[in-house]
This record gives sequence, structure tokens and C-alpha cells, in this order.
Amino acid sequence: MEPTPRPRATPGFVRSLVFRALISAALPAFAAETPDPPIPPPAQALTLERVFASPALDGPMPREVRLSPDGQHLTLLRNRPDDRERYDLWGFNRTTGQWRMLVDSQKLTSGRELSEVEKMQRERKRVGSLKGILTYEWAPDAQSLLVPLDGDLFIAGLDGSVRQVAGTQGGELNPKLGPKGRHLAYVRDRRLWVCPVGTNGTATVLTPEEASEDVRWGEAEFVAQEEMNRYAGFWWSPDESRIAVERFDESRVGVVTRAAIGANGTRTYNQRYPMAGGTNAEVSLWIVSPTNDLRVAVDLGPDRDIYLARVDWAPDGRILYVQRENRAQTRLDLLAVDPDSGRSRVLWTEQAAQGGWINLSDRYRFLEDGSLIWWSERDGFGHLYRYRDGTWQSLTRGEWVVTALLGVDEAKGRLYFTGTRDSVLAQQVYALSLAAPDRVERLTDPEFDHSATMDKQGRTLLITRSSPDQPPQSYLADGEGRRLAWIEENRVDESHPYAPYRSAHRPAIFGTLPAVDGTPLHWCMVTPPLEPGRRYPVFYHHYGGPGAQLVRRGWQGSLVQAIVARGYIYFELDNRGSEHRGVRFASSLSRAMGSVEVQDQLAGAGYLKTLEFVDPKRIATFGWSYGGYLTLKMLEANPGVYAAGIAVAPVTRWELYDTHYTERFLGDPNQEGEVYSRSGALAEAAKIRDPLLIIHGMADDNVVFENSSAIIATLQADAVPFEMMLYPGYTHGISGPRISQHLYETVFRFLARNGVGPGPVSGGP
Repeated sequence: MEPTPRPRATPGFVRSLVFRALISAALPAFAAETPDPPIPPPAQALTLERVFASPALDGPMPREVRLSPDGQHLTLLRNRPDDRERYDLWGFNRTTGQWRMLVDSQKLTSGRELSEVEKMQRERKRVGSLKGILTYEWAPDAQSLLVPLDGDLFIAGLDGSVRQVAGTQGGELNPKLGPKGRHLAYVRDRRLWVCPVGTNGTATVLTPEEASEDVRWGEAEFVAQEEMNRYAGFWWSPDESRIAVERFDESRVGVVTRAAIGANGTRTYNQRYPMAGGTNAEVSLWIVSPTNDLRVAVDLGPDRDIYLARVDWAPDGRILYVQRENRAQTRLDLLAVDPDSGRSRVLWTEQAAQGGWINLSDRYRFLEDGSLIWWSERDGFGHLYRYRDGTWQSLTRGEWVVTALLGVDEAKGRLYFTGTRDSVLAQQVYALSLAAPDRVERLTDPEFDHSATMDKQGRTLLITRSSPDQPPQSYLADGEGRRLAWIEENRVDESHPYAPYRSAHRPAIFGTLPAVDGTPLHWCMVTPPLEPGRRYPVFYHHYGGPGAQLVRRGWQGSLVQAIVARGYIYFELDNRGSEHRGVRFASSLSRAMGSVEVQDQLAGAGYLKTLEFVDPKRIATFGWSYGGYLTLKMLEANPGVYAAGIAVAPVTRWELYDTHYTERFLGDPNQEGEVYSRSGALAEAAKIRDPLLIIHGMADDNVVFENSSAIIATLQADAVPFEMMLYPGYTHGISGPRISQHLYETVFRFLARNGVGPGPVSGGP
């Protein structure tokens, strides 16, 4: 049964409710005949320096949580109390209930500088600032783990032993154990290598040496990593007898001369960057064997200008499945490939809705019986289907979306997923029976927002949850959702890093407001303790681009609380085009970037100005990446509405951004130049009249620095005043304990200079 929709309230009624809720949150509550609780110690001042220092105020933040193949051990990467950015490998014995460090990254590190390729891979994964162990893999026998560290490869045993993999030289990239545990494959010097595990055997190279440095084997090309969420460039068959391997040639891709301007010098890189409308890397797929006696080309079709989206082996290894996406991203073909000959046939085709696009995902699973669980937006919302013997069966349906396919217990015929069935603001874990999918069971607490993963058998859940008042917690659960053990309870007790600031923690308030076409838009607000008759400035944070959702009933992090502690109201709104609202909502941005999201954020600003505790003359807007672009478009479209704007790493010309992302939403600039001109941030830059701060990392390889230099030159040519802060040597993330502190202190000094300081002022009539 679908939840009953709530009655709509008038704007005035909503404003009254919000004000009363915020005022009541700021005042103590009293209960008759209840003993006074212990008086908590006064809260310490939450500073930006403390927000970015160690230990992390959010508490321990485990990464890469996994179960051993035999289910006996749970492993994860845990950051250090004295260095929040360094991670070590820890293990939990489910029988003894004991935790212990399996690999100490500090003791094992060589200190070797990473290759430029691995650095860029880390940037793609948004872990460029992290140190130590960032990934690992269990051996199939559940007795040891493969641990990459600083370009070296190690085998760590449960007995405490750690040894470097024989035959490796350092600089190995993307290591992957074979499913049987007999071989290890990796990339080195742009070629795919394999070596036996557990012996002193030498490594064998499986792919030919290429004359051009622009040809690589076993790696994923730039757009696959950055936009397609595909980092693998080779795939083991289940019996370990074959490897499907990608080859890409980017010699025809345009070159961006990227200057990594650092504090002690400048290095330049001629980076192959496929800008919108330009040439992509030419990708092919091959099948090789670890014995180096096989090399078969896979038939990907006559059209070479395609995307290699996903590659999977059937559970029995007899078929290689390839997802092929067309350049326009309106069609996705599933190819069935004969691994002996490389011949392929199209099993079926997924077609995008009119005005929409194909959203690639990992929400699919090939089952032992030959059927396929598949995620599709064919009915307007992202749902699960089963494909079997040429027919489709709908497993989930309704005006909500499945956000992840967690696992399938094939023995019990039970499927697990996360979704927004109860609320788009709080994802839950659900289960259904493949035999009777109409009955969907929720397995988690609706008071929390959730994410989860599962073991390969689909029997044990690894769940992470949080709420606006509870930092992320993670636990093991059985197939019915019952908690078996905490992975990280992260309870904010006296020993928790956030404890000194807990008594000053401010609650989050949620609501909706209508877009110009009546579409409900979700917002979130956090305020300082409100004093009647006072008006406060607003720190209006936004992203606005496709594929993201900001407003959720989860933990927002200590930075939000630090901003509020300074005396600002913190506000976010998810405009049309953001994630998890269905195809129609998302496709509002099709050929229209810089329009509907600007309108919707303006509606948010208009709503804020109706609130009696908001100073309408002190609303500052802040965005990063697409959000930085949106800051520029908002200031251009509505001069005088915002008191100031901060644009961090903004895109200013979409022709400067990559093919797969940009063409999905705006089309080919060679054919739709007017769309690009209208969506860019340069043509109307002279309309900016409000204080503007531009921030950019000078080694950014994602939103290249040319984006900021272009608008800087445009503003200067039109004598438009602005400020800027550049970070030598930093890429798109611009992060680090002291650098992050510097960035945000720069932001708040800029706001204070321009009359958007935190001091509350008296309200007017």
C-alpha cells in the first residue's frame, strides 16, 4: 500500500509552522513531575580549525566494509584518530568478537610517490587526499588478502604475516585476484600482466607493446572513470581461464595543457581530455588467457564511436555480456559474446524516454538460472525487472525509485535493494520474494537514512545509517534485517570527538515549496538559536546538477554546524533535475542547463525572504563544481537578489567539459551550438552586480582551470569587480586539514567584508 499523501498547507501556514518549530527547538522543553536531567557541560565553540582536524568529529568512518568468502571475518579500512586521512586494514572475527589491525599502513609504507596515472585514478574516485590503504581484496580461500599500498602489492595473512607479491616491481595498477585465487593480474607500463600467487614465479605480459604512449591495455579511459563509474579495464572469467581486457587509443583525443602550478614550481601535463563535441578514445575489447596462448577480438559492432559501458561474465563463464552505449546516450544494447570466437549478438535494447537519456548503473545481476535482474527507468521511475527466456517481469513499481540492488539469495529466491518507497528523503533497505514480488518488506528504521551492501550469497547485510542528529552508524544484519553486530556504533557518548559540541547541536528542519510549474521542491534548514525580533544571514548552499541529491534526512556533518555556530542560517534546496525524483523531474535540465535550476533556487530565495527571522538583504549563495557554475548563473540572472556569491571550481563553458557528461544533457555542440551558448556562464557575465568570489585549484584536471581563467578574463574585460582565491598544486577537491580551513575562512572573510557577516540585526516591520 502506498502512503497517504499529506494535505497541502498554504505558504503562510508553512511559514508559521517553520518559525514555531525553530523557536521551540531553541527553547528548553519542560515536563511536569519529571526530575531535572543532569546539566550538560557548556558546549565548546566549534571552529573551522576543529572541523577539519583529527580525530574527525563525525566519529570513525570505516570504508570498504567486506565479509570474507567464508563469512567468518569482517574487514574494513579505519582511519586513525591522529590522522583522519590515513587508513589501515582491520579485521573482526565473528566467532571471538575481537577486532585487530591486520595491516598498519604507516609501518608498511614505502613513501614512494604515486604514478601520475594512479593519482588521477584517485581523483576520479574522489579519494585523492586520502593516504594509506584505500582498497583491498579477499583471496578466495578466506585466509589472506591482497593489499595495494603506495604502488606496491602485499599479501596479508590472517596469521599476521605480510609479504610483498613476488615478481612485482612497484607501480602496479588495478590489481585483481583470479576467482580461483591461482593468479593475480595487474597493469604496468600500459600493459596487462599476470603472475601466479603463492610462488616465486615470474610475471607474464599478456598484451602487446604499443609504439604510442596513447594506447593502453587493461585500464579504463578518462570518461569511463569520471562519468561512467567504471574503473575496471579487465575482467576475469569465473573459472580463471580467460580475461576480457580493454584496449583504448586516445591519440585522436584533444590535448589540454594542464599546468599544475605549485608553491615550489610548475609542472605541465599534456592531458588527453575529450571535450564535448570532440573525439573520444577508440575502445576495443579482447579476450586473453593467463597462459598467454589466446587473443580474440570482441565484435562491438560497426560503429566505433560508442561507449563500452559494462562488461560481465555469465556465472558459468560461457557467455561474456557487454553493455554498449551509443554516443548520444539514448540507446543501450546488451551484447552476448561467444568467448571462443568473439562474435556478438544483441540480446535486447534499452531506449531512453523522449527528451531523456540512459543512466548507466550497477543495479543488475546475472543469476545462476540464466535470468537477469535489471534496473530500468522505462516506466518513468527507476525500478527492477527480471529478464528470463526473452520475457520481462516487473519486480518493483510506483512513483519512487530503487537506488541500489544489494544482493540476491538465490537459494531462498529473495532479493534485496535500497529505495525511496517510504520517502525520497530517507532511503530504506527492502526485500522481496522473486516468486511473489508484489509484497515489499522494509527492513530498516524509517527514522534513519540508509545505504547498504551485501555478501555475494545475499545472506548478510552491511548497513550504514544516519539521521540529522546521529553520525553514521554501521552494523551487520541478517536477511530479515535483524542486527547481528555493530560494525561501528558511533554513539555520541562522553568519549566521542563530537561530545564537547553536542549540547550546541542544532536540529534540521525540512519542508517543500512549489517551483514555478507547481512541482514540489524539498528543502532543509538549520538555524542558530533564534531570538524573537532578530534577523539572520543565510548561507545558501546548492549543487543543482543532475545525478545528485542534497536534501536527505541524514547526518550533514560538522561543517554545517560550524557555519550555523557562526550565526548563519544554513539552507539547501533540491531543484528540478536532481536525483531520485524520476525521469520527468530529471529531464527538466535536458538542453536547458542554467535555466530551471536557477528558477528553482530563486524560488528558494523568495521563500527565505518571507520568513521573519531571515535578513532578506543577507542571503549568500555558495556552490562547488556544478554548484559553482550555478552560483554564476544565479548572479547573472537575478542581480540584487543575493547579497554575495561564491563559485568554487565552476564550469563556465560547457565546451570545455567532457563528452560523456555534457553531451548527455546538452547534445553535440557541433549541432546545438545555441544550446551551449545559452547554457554557458560567459555570455551574460557582465550582468553580475553582486560581490563574487571565485575559487579554483590550479592543478584541476576535472573542471580545468581554463574555466575560471575564461570568466576572469570576461569579467575584467567588462570592468566587473570580483575577488578570487587560487590554490597552487590542488586539484578539484581542494582539501586537507589546513587547506580546507583556509578555504572556508576565506569564504567567511569575504562575506564579512561585503556586509554578509554573522551578527544578527533587528527585524523591521
